[in-house]
Amino acid sequence: MSLIIFNTLSGKKEVFEPLREHMVGMYVCGVTVYDYCHVGHARSGVVFDTIFRYLKHCGYDVTYVRNFTDIDDKIINRSNEQNTPWQDLTKKFIQAFYEDMGKLHIQSPTEEPKATDHIQEMLDMISLLVERGKAYESGGDVFYSVNSFDGYGQLSGKNIEDLQVGARVDVNEKKRDALDFVLWKKSKPNEPKWGSPWGEGRPGWHIECSAMARKYFGDNFDIHGGGKDLVFPHHENEIAQSCGVTDCSPARLWVHNGFVNIDKEKMSKSLGNFFTLRDIYKKFHPEALRLFLISSHYRSPIDFSMKNLEDAEKVILRFYESLDNAGSVVGEQNISLEEIKNHAFLAKCEKAMNDDFNTAVVVAHLNEESRGINSECSRIGNGDGDKKNLALRLAAFKFAAGLLGLLTSSPEKIRQEIFNLRKTELELDVKKIECLVNDRNRARKNKDWGRADQCRDELTQMGVVLEDTPKGTEWKIK
Repeated sequence: MSLIIFNTLSGKKEVFEPLREHMVGMYVCGVTVYDYCHVGHARSGVVFDTIFRYLKHCGYDVTYVRNFTDIDDKIINRSNEQNTPWQDLTKKFIQAFYEDMGKLHIQSPTEEPKATDHIQEMLDMISLLVERGKAYESGGDVFYSVNSFDGYGQLSGKNIEDLQVGARVDVNEKKRDALDFVLWKKSKPNEPKWGSPWGEGRPGWHIECSAMARKYFGDNFDIHGGGKDLVFPHHENEIAQSCGVTDCSPARLWVHNGFVNIDKEKMSKSLGNFFTLRDIYKKFHPEALRLFLISSHYRSPIDFSMKNLEDAEKVILRFYESLDNAGSVVGEQNISLEEIKNHAFLAKCEKAMNDDFNTAVVVAHLNEESRGINSECSRIGNGDGDKKNLALRLAAFKFAAGLLGLLTSSPEKIRQEIFNLRKTELELDVKKIECLVNDRNRARKNKDWGRADQCRDELTQMGVVLEDTPKGTEWKIK
């Protein structure tokens, strides 16, 4: 089955055919580095990391470019608020980005350009737009003339006449038309600035991505990605700018992930309804967050709640328990990569991914296969089943999970990490728990059932669940 991807530009799914055989160029708009990343940023990061992984799995040589916006109004304002040099501010939050996203096992892109390292490329594009009559200087600012581009609104489906009516409420006397957008801003006192043919200033946000994409891919590349909120005006303006220079859209496919919602509203810093990744990591394992973010189709909105993260964490633990159980049953087995890639389970997962990267279906398959692996473990324990077959199922299961960036740790490590989180969150007294467990075991041995029940009840109130096994009593947190 061919890979099919939904194209925002055409509004339909299309068979993916790269511009260059066996090669894919993908540009994704990154974060503006003035604050810590929140869950909305994580969704975009995880979605395009998963797409990156799958394209490589399909055999493509992928050049993945994801930028940092390290100069814009938000950065300047935050720098002024904190009385911190803007360079120090952006450096701090770029480092924080790597720390927080790294915990989600997001792979490094091929290139990670910063806007401020590509000022010359921006100036070159702006100069070409001015020369071609697509842009104009006014009072030290340079604006793109939207009326010079007949295709404006094609990505977002917006009507230019309706946009013009709405834009007139925000009149800028420097503009020829209310819809025109800034390419170069004249610097204000004490603002970051660079030299240009139109005087000292700094780039507008939209030209940054156009120039960086052109730097690494030339006039055309395969996939341009980002959050749904970027469709208009950012990506619409990118198309206009690039067409003004090259007479063609920069990307063949435009791919956008849906919002993370809280109470049916988009999670965002501007609305103040956001959770930073650092907030989440205090309570939940990063792998649980990754699973949550890919449990819905990437184009669909996803409802964030602590309950949903709790559920995701339970699923992750079940997956690792399947690995642990099956691993102890099959022992050492020689499984080739070819056997894994030819396995029916992996084929099911690939079919889902080939249908516009449907990770939700893959997660459903993983849930089902986890139960199947556990059942086969039981059959083998009862003297039935096939260890070689189970080993192959296990290998295919783990390989498919790896396509989603899951099951990258060990069962022992993940259990310990989640335990440490719960211990801290619930302020558990481990010594008291172990003392109660021992008291219960002694009471049971002495047939003091009342005392045994009392110990269990006290442990239950602490959020501790007991499991009596042939090896002894084990305890875990609910």
